[in-house]
Amino acid sequence: MKILAGDVGGTKTNLALFGGEGSALRRSELRTFPSGRYADLESILAEFLAGKPDVSVVCIGVAGPVVSGQSRVTNLPWVVDEESVRKTVGAKRAYIINDLQATAFAVPFLPAASLAVLQRGEADPRGNIAVLAAGTGLGASFLVWTGKGYVPVASEGGHADFAPRDEREVRLLRYLREGHGRVSVERAVSGPGLHAIYRFLRESEGMTESEGVEARLAAEAPPRVIVQEGLSGGSGTCGEALRFFSSLYGAQAGNIALQVMATGGTVLGGGVAPAILPMLSEGPFLESFLSKGRFREFLSRVPVKVIRDDKAALLGAAHYALERQEVDG
Repeated sequence: MKILAGDVGGTKTNLALFGGEGSALRRSELRTFPSGRYADLESILAEFLAGKPDVSVVCIGVAGPVVSGQSRVTNLPWVVDEESVRKTVGAKRAYIINDLQATAFAVPFLPAASLAVLQRGEADPRGNIAVLAAGTGLGASFLVWTGKGYVPVASEGGHADFAPRDEREVRLLRYLREGHGRVSVERAVSGPGLHAIYRFLRESEGMTESEGVEARLAAEAPPRVIVQEGLSGGSGTCGEALRFFSSLYGAQAGNIALQVMATGGTVLGGGVAPAILPMLSEGPFLESFLSKGRFREFLSRVPVKVIRDDKAALLGAAHYALERQEVDG
């Protein structure tokens, strides 16, 4: 059986073919497309599949809520529809799921080498697992044990309200409100959110910057520059933006761990966490994760890990397709 798996995000769309051999999957033909350069997903699918073998089933993880087999992508002017995808691919069946649901589906199948440990904790082997992923946006999901295996649950928790914890975060909220009105967690904890935090430090907190870094920020992708300059020590403001961001990320990870009783662990996906892993391994992230008053001891037992593989959602989408195919026939 040939499975086409996809991961559609606001910045890029990843596609890959998987060969199904019983319960095992083997990936091939991986390609990445810049999402914004295409009018719709169907154009990407047609380009990817040109000259390739027939596909039996397709599963696409989409960065947006999925209702009745259709999703309006949150950070793209696309509507992704199951039936349209199925016809374009020529597959027997097509499934559209939330991108973080796809990432969550991958978690039980990831090898240890694909995970970096931030807090070892004491995992309940049948406990719920929280998944949080900052990238172009902020995605959330969680896994529930059914007695036979884990089932991922879709969520739009990244669009919950941003809740400041101290005076500086209140000032950040006011700064973000000026540009967006209502402020979700995603406005701060995401790639664009990292850039917003940096601008807040410059424009509202009076931090300075060198001409060289300013030139890079004007010419390149700002989040990437902030990460590089912050981790290398080339910019004190970039470094502070990363520390501030890590603290906010840790606070939200702690929130979702409490909300879903994540005794099985909390897993960070997306592109930002592996890129700033050295910063996450320092104090701000874990201190904010643990700083939940009477529940500090509870959270100290929750394992916290980072997915190093930025293509993990493809594996999850493929496993979802495999399992649904077994049920649907």
